[in-house]
Amino acid sequence: MSGSAVEFIAHFSALAGAYDVILSDVWGVIHNGITAHRDACDALMKFRARGGRVVLITNAPRPRDSVVHQITDFGVPPQAYDSVVSSGDVTRAVIQSRSGESLFHIGPERDRAIFTGLGVRFASLECADYVVCSGLFDDELEKPGDYQSRLDTMLKRRMFMVCANPDVVVERGDRLVYCAGAIADVYAEMGGEVLYAGKPHRPIYEQAHGLAGAEPSNRVLAIGDSVRTDVKGAHDFGIDCLFLTAGIHAEELGGRDNPDARTLRDIFASAGKAPKAVMRKLVW
Repeated sequence: MSGSAVEFIAHFSALAGAYDVILSDVWGVIHNGITAHRDACDALMKFRARGGRVVLITNAPRPRDSVVHQITDFGVPPQAYDSVVSSGDVTRAVIQSRSGESLFHIGPERDRAIFTGLGVRFASLECADYVVCSGLFDDELEKPGDYQSRLDTMLKRRMFMVCANPDVVVERGDRLVYCAGAIADVYAEMGGEVLYAGKPHRPIYEQAHGLAGAEPSNRVLAIGDSVRTDVKGAHDFGIDCLFLTAGIHAEELGGRDNPDARTLRDIFASAGKAPKAVMRKLVW
C-alpha cells in the first residue's frame, strides 16, 4: 500500500493465494464479543480447504481451552481454525517463571482460569510481590481513571505488572469496553514496569508461528482490526497484515459501512506502519 492512497479489496479470495498461513485476530474479526461473524468464519474455512493453516492469535487473558470454549459458544465452527494462542498462555508462562512470589489480580472473576493449576498465592496490593492485570473488575461501569489510587500504590512499591491483555478496548456487540491495556498504559506512563503478554509483542507471534508448523517465509498473513496491536505486531514480526475497518476503529473512521479513506491513511501515517491490504470485514 502506498503512502498516498488507501486501497480496499472486496474479497479475501483475491489475496489468499499468496499465503500458506493465517495468524488471525479473534475479537473483532471472527466474533464481536456476542456472536460469530459468519462471513469471516466461512472465509477461514475456505482458506483451510485449499490447504492453508489458520492459527487464531488473541489477546484474551485466558488459556487456550477457555478461548475455544467461548468462541464455540459464540458460534465459531472448529473447522475455521487449526489452533489458538492467547495472551493468557503467555501470561501463564510468566507466572510459572515467578513461582514462589505472591500476586495481586486486577480483573474480573471470569479471568481466574488463567491461574488454574499454577499454585498461585494471592495477596493484597499492599503485600503482593507483583500484579497481573487481565482487565477491569467491572468493564461495564468502570474506566481506567478509577484505578489511579491502586496504580499510585503500585508505583510507590515499585511493583512489576504483567498485562495479560494489551488491548485498550474491544467490541462488545455495538459498544467498546476498556481492557487491561488501558490500565497498563497508564501505569507505564507513570514510570511503572509492565510486561505486555500479547500482541503486538513478539512472544505470542513466535508461539503462533510454531503451532502453524510454518517455515520462516513471507507467506504468512496476519489479519486484525487494531492498528496498535495487529498492524504493529505483524510489521514488527516481519509479516504482512490484512486490516479490517469494521472493528474497533469503525467509529473513528466514520462508521462500519463507509470508512473514510483519508482518515484511515492518516491513522497509518501516524502509526508509521501500513498493512498489505484493507477490507471492511473478512469476506471470501
